[in-house]
Amino acid sequence: MKLCMLLTLALLSVELQNGVSQQVSHKKEATEARFRPGRKRIKVRYPKGKEKDVGGKPQSILTQVLDKGRFLRLGDTLSLNPGKTMELRCKGTKIGWAYPSYLDIFNDPRLSIKQHEKFGQLTLTSPSAADTGEYSCWAVLCDGEECEKDPDRTSTTYIYFTDKDELFVPSVIHFEIVYLRPDKPATVPCRVTSPKATVSLHREVPPEEILVDGSLIYYKPSKGFILQSPSPEHTGAFYCKASSTTKTTPQISTKFQLLYVEVPSGPPFATIQASQKQVRGGDIFNVTCTVLGEPEADVSFRWTFPGQEERPVNIHDSWRLINRGVRHTTRISQSVMTVDDADTIDFGHYICTAKNPYGETSVATRVNSYDQPLLNDEEGKP
Repeated sequence: MKLCMLLTLALLSVELQNGVSQQVSHKKEATEARFRPGRKRIKVRYPKGKEKDVGGKPQSILTQVLDKGRFLRLGDTLSLNPGKTMELRCKGTKIGWAYPSYLDIFNDPRLSIKQHEKFGQLTLTSPSAADTGEYSCWAVLCDGEECEKDPDRTSTTYIYFTDKDELFVPSVIHFEIVYLRPDKPATVPCRVTSPKATVSLHREVPPEEILVDGSLIYYKPSKGFILQSPSPEHTGAFYCKASSTTKTTPQISTKFQLLYVEVPSGPPFATIQASQKQVRGGDIFNVTCTVLGEPEADVSFRWTFPGQEERPVNIHDSWRLINRGVRHTTRISQSVMTVDDADTIDFGHYICTAKNPYGETSVATRVNSYDQPLLNDEEGKP
């Protein structure tokens, strides 16, 4: 009897050990299956400040928020319908933004920019065709109080707000001047709200469509018509015409006046002249400072004259465009100083300093009393 019981207990022990062994084996197999090399998920970590490359090009850090939890990483261009609020995000703890400049000029309340802990946010409510343009963001690197743009983390997208009733991007300027220079391309900026629009360039007088050969003259929807080698033959009044599959009637752009410029870039070329070289007490005389230069180069004037700290004078600055030679346009800027009721204190040198974006030039002339001999000094640099 005892032997029988011992055999029963031994068999039961063996069965229990087999059961535990099988359970452990099943767990081991399940664990191995979960971590098989072919199914293992690996999270790739990139160096800080870098994004995954696609075809050798860094991915954009600029995204559009589609709805809660869904995002679209933006490429070079994006087409949206007007009216619906646009929200853009850019990854980074300190982000800089760029967008169509007129939104800043008019301090548009529709635009909102916020910096969150891990991203920057740009929101534009009720966007319209006029908001079509380039939107950019970049990471800002700071070392103490000095900050700079990170060139490796910068993204730009040109966004079209496609409006079937507005084929051209609206402008507050109804007649725009385009300056043509022989040394660089010129752009007739008739931008469109849809990259699919068909656009042509036309001259008003004589009425004709300009041949666009794709080389010397070509069209970019985000820029307009680009003239690679402008010449005097391209001067005149022009406009653009656009058509699309959604609009049966072609649309006409604002007008553009193309002016040919052949003035070298550089510091102002200035001259100075007094209305009288010799004056008597009580006389009225003027001193005029004149600069000829590029139409777009603003010129500012600064004067140094006798009695500057003691007597008031009247100074009037002005500029206008003039034609010089055949179809050449130049900007003439002038500053005129008027001295009333001349006195002894007003005799001496009058110095004009003209400044433009390229530098500054000083010229001088002398005004004498009739009691003093007239000096044969030439007007020019002091």
